[in-house]
This record gives sequence, C-alpha cells and structure tokens, in this order.
Amino acid sequence: MDDIDEDSLVPESNIRGEAKKEEEEEEQEGEELDDSVDAKPDRSQRISFFSNTQQKKKNEPEKPASQNSRIVAPDFQYAMNYSKLGKCIIINNKNFEDRTGMCIRNGTDKDAGDLCKCFRNLGFEVKVYNDQSCEAMERLLQSAAKYDHTDSACFACILLSHGEEGQIYGTDGAMAIKTLTTLFRGDNCQSLVGKPKLFFIQACRGSEFDDGIQTDSGPANDSMETDANPRYKIPVEADFLFAYSTVPGYYSWRNPGRGSWFVQALCGVLTQYGKQLEIMQILTRVNYLVATNYESWSDDPRFSEKKQIPCVVSMLTKELYF
Repeated sequence: MDDIDEDSLVPESNIRGEAKKEEEEEEQEGEELDDSVDAKPDRSQRISFFSNTQQKKKNEPEKPASQNSRIVAPDFQYAMNYSKLGKCIIINNKNFEDRTGMCIRNGTDKDAGDLCKCFRNLGFEVKVYNDQSCEAMERLLQSAAKYDHTDSACFACILLSHGEEGQIYGTDGAMAIKTLTTLFRGDNCQSLVGKPKLFFIQACRGSEFDDGIQTDSGPANDSMETDANPRYKIPVEADFLFAYSTVPGYYSWRNPGRGSWFVQALCGVLTQYGKQLEIMQILTRVNYLVATNYESWSDDPRFSEKKQIPCVVSMLTKELYF
C-alpha cells in the first residue's frame, strides 16, 4: 500500500494518530512496504505498486556521414582526462519538523546508500548529508561552489526530499531549487566553467497523478581539451543537466522498502552501463524503466494504476561519458 502526501486527497481525521504507528511498522516490513510520494503532507490513502555504442576504429579514415552511420566525435565530448572525476554531494532529507506538515520519507536511506555506492563506483568522491535544513543545504553547496575544482572533470549533486514545483524541502521548510543551482553558474564557480554540473532531484513537483494510457506497441577531445577557453564567452547557465524524478506538476513515487522508482532505475542503469553509454542515453533508459516497470494499484480507483515519467533538462554543450 502507498502513502500519498497531499492534503486534498483524504480527510485528515483518524489518520495522523495512526500514521506514526504505521510508519514504524512499515520500516520493519522490508520490500512488502508501501510507496510514498515526495510531496506534502502524508494524508495517507495506501497504495501498492507492481512492483553499445559503436566506436570508430583507430586510424580509420574519416567518412562522410550517411543515413546508416553513427557519428562519434571526440571534439564534442567533455574532456575527462583530469586527475579526479569530481565531487558528488548527496543531500538525504528523511525527517522534517512538524510545522512543515511533511511526513517521514521512509525508503530514502536505501536510495542514498545505493546512490553512494553507484557514484563511487563511477569514480566520484561522494559525501552524504542527512536531514539538512534549508540554511544548511545552501551553506553546503556554497562551500562546494567555492571549492577549487580545477583538477576535476565535473560535479554532481543529488537532492532527495519532499518537493513542489521549483522547490525542494529542507527539514524546516521549502526553498527554491534555483537558489542552490545558481551557486554553480559560470559567473559564481569559475573552476567549473565549461565542465558538466549534474543535478539529480528525487522530489515531487506538484500534486497531479499520471493515469497513463494504453498502447498497442511493444517494448520497445584532444583538440578542445581546455573547456574554458578565454578567447570566447559561454553562457553562465551552460553545462548544467537536471534529471528530475518526474515532470512538472506531478507526484514522484517512493517505496519505503525498495526506494524510489527513479533512483532505483537510475542506479540500475548506471551500474550496468555507467562507463559505456553517454549521459543522455543513460537517462533515456532510466525514463524507459520508470515508465514501463512501475505502476501503482489501489482498491480506490482514484489512486490505482498511476504512472510516472522522469524529466531531463539539459544545457550540456557536449557529450558526457564517465
């Protein structure tokens, strides 16, 4: 059964007193536990969920592109030949102050643990910060933005929390996601200019459900090594990538035993293909897995057979291979 974090879904009476007891029981039930949505607050109706690239041969002469050929252009790949891949900061918010109206995010510790292992295996220097207030989150990322990333190829930040459109929750309330990401703009973080800045955000972006629709179809550079060339300007908003767990306006699902749909799909693809595929290929596969492998079910038809699709917003200017 799933927990729905939204005031408008069910009456508040007779729920708050039972919710805390149920949450304690759910922590012990493992993989049979319910899904939750990372929105506010938990006025539970309970829901269950059923739950290579081609490379050009060396010394092969350049051939004109044709309809049947793939183009692999090193000049349009981010340089990764730095001494470090980069830092990865994971902010894992599970418990929230009562005044926020937010419920505990059971299952997020599994997400954080799996992400930590996954990104370390890719080569990132990973640090996990649990239950951070808005001020603490901003302070953490300010410090990260001031760090000298000269010897790093990129930077990654993962936010696991409740959310609304354009906002992420600290333990004491909501703040604009842009407040955090702006710290890494080209005019604020010089040592990451021209380098990819990756943000993965597991949080709701509204209170809509995706009912899904039935389908009949089946499953379906060495020459540019210096990314920040002083001879030309690049936009301060360039080289960002935002991978959201859901599209604007919609809930994002999380299971207290298994973790969130988006994070678990992301970890699965990164573990298998993280060092082979380009980042957009990776995230496209994540989209496919979340869209096809997960669905909610409930005796209440309002909450039954709901779907989810992640959303990728890219301002990357080159291909990214880890």
